[in-house]
Amino acid sequence: MVDLPPKETQFIDWYLAVVEAADLSDKRYPVKGMNVWTRYGMRARRNLDAVLVREIEATGSEAVEFPALIPQTEFAKEKDHIKGFDAQVYWVTRGGLSELDVPLVLRPTSETAMYPIFALWVRSHQDLPLTVYQIVNTFRYETKTTRPFVRIREIHFFEEHTCQLDEAGATERVRSNLAAFAKMATAFALPYVALRRPEWDKFAGAYYSVAFDTPVGASRTLQIGSVHHYRENFSVPYGIRYEAADGSAKFAHQTTFGLSERLLGAIVAVHGDQKGAVFPSSIAPYEVVVVPIPSADAPDVPERAAAEVASRLRAAGRRVFLDEGPDRPGAKYFRWELRGVPLRLDVGRREAEAGTATAVDRYGRKGPVALASLAADVARRLEEFDRTLAERARAAFTASFARASTLDELAGSTKIRVVAWCGQEECGHRIEAALDGALLGTPEEALPIDAGPLDRCVACGRPDGLRWALAAHPL
Repeated sequence: MVDLPPKETQFIDWYLAVVEAADLSDKRYPVKGMNVWTRYGMRARRNLDAVLVREIEATGSEAVEFPALIPQTEFAKEKDHIKGFDAQVYWVTRGGLSELDVPLVLRPTSETAMYPIFALWVRSHQDLPLTVYQIVNTFRYETKTTRPFVRIREIHFFEEHTCQLDEAGATERVRSNLAAFAKMATAFALPYVALRRPEWDKFAGAYYSVAFDTPVGASRTLQIGSVHHYRENFSVPYGIRYEAADGSAKFAHQTTFGLSERLLGAIVAVHGDQKGAVFPSSIAPYEVVVVPIPSADAPDVPERAAAEVASRLRAAGRRVFLDEGPDRPGAKYFRWELRGVPLRLDVGRREAEAGTATAVDRYGRKGPVALASLAADVARRLEEFDRTLAERARAAFTASFARASTLDELAGSTKIRVVAWCGQEECGHRIEAALDGALLGTPEEALPIDAGPLDRCVACGRPDGLRWALAAHPL
């Protein structure tokens, strides 16, 4: 048995305990912040990646893979970019016993690796749009406290990079990325807000940045992805230019879309409870666990029936684990609850003789399924489970927000605060100081709650230039 800390009052301790007890990651690797993907965690990661690939390729993006080492000469071309990352990069200065003529950066992100090659690929307007993605590891020297999936030094990273004809094309690609992420998040039952970051918090080198944030604790949020519009900020220093239809030379406009294993951390954080992890069926390492219940009178009957159930479900395309281990059923129930499996099927002598199994979902709802209609019954129960998962997540999401009409209301807040903001940086920093947190930005879509009238800036009281903004404590 694992006694988890209370999620509501000790969120970080709870989160770390769940990740470890559910065997999703092993932090004992001898480099801080570089964790081992366990077999169980790797299954979840591969299923998550499959959703990302499915949705991004549906928009026309194609896979590539670029090297992890970037010459200092290329990394230095975009001054704003290197200024944003110079404190976080790992440098390779030796090759074997020899000093390198040009030091190499171990990829923190891939703009400076890809764009010299993009300049070779893009010559004509007929080469555009160029829309590619890769799933690779990136490396950042994280100096804050590291936590599995959430804040680490070796990051499993999805990144799309595009070149467009003009700013309108880049803006449309940003919209496409926002729509693609909405579909991904739906598959994960993961509510979020898309926020345009304030100028002082946008990605280095970006014209603007839109980030996806989800609540993960009292007034805490976790950034789970981002989309960036670059205009010509990278194409000019890297020479990504093309011949337009009229014969003129123009620079491409660019965008990026980035997601990481933080998505997995967010799924654990949002859906997990006092029994452990809870996975939506879309990415669960196993959608179904089959547990034979021993019978003293007919010891082989439950085992054979359970094996038949597992076999039929695998043939139907389900991810199934047949737990034939020596532990007692109660211990198995506890273990698979802790690991977040959506559905358990128990098969004892009585079920075997009746041609049924007893289905128990992760929320404890129980009922029979018939062997004759097994695939359909299991599909229905998984759909019901996923629907409940999404409803619970949405209810908790909405309850995480509250409006603040004065700076005094921000101090000690346990909610993500919705505030009226005039857009001035000085007022933005006053909001951050009052909360002792961050102004996350302005929503790209509707607010998650009805915040009432947009009347005056919470910091300066002026009625001019108002927009809604969200303020919280980023994890």
